Amino acid sequence: MDVKSSTKDCDFIVPAQLEYAYLIRVLKDLDYKQVTGWGWNKNGDPFIYDLFPGKKIHTTELLENPLLPGHHSLFKEFSQLYVEILNEYDLIASKLFRGTEVDVDDCLTLLKARKQGIDIQLLEKHARELASYDVGELRVLGQIDRFMELLKEEKLYD
Repeated sequence: MDVKSSTKDCDFIVPAQLEYAYLIRVLKDLDYKQVTGWGWNKNGDPFIYDLFPGKKIHTTELLENPLLPGHHSLFKEFSQLYVEILNEYDLIASKLFRGTEVDVDDCLTLLKARKQGIDIQLLEKHARELASYDVGELRVLGQIDRFMELLKEEKLYD
């Protein structure tokens, strides 16, 4: 997204169950091993590739299928594979729900980089709606509240 120079892992959502199963078979054939709950790695590869089936990323289930128009943008197209990026609202909300310092910093960095294209009130409304479906709703709402306060401190929101 040309926002951050490095990452320790790559998170992928594979919305179609059959495609997810096929991808896992291919990874196994290529000697990738499951090294975390959702993470795959090939010996010697510095990255872990987290693969989530359906419309869930970590513990956050998105409100809409990420393949619907407006919920993603094309990053790269290969002959039989499309790599797309979640829209900013789902991306920020899913990172806020994890709540690590690195994820909050990523949200802030993305928001500063895309300030013109992100409606903060819509972002907050979207995150709160997502939280209403989360098993840890109160915890997540607290993280959203802290992020909104951080945005005020950074003078990105009134």
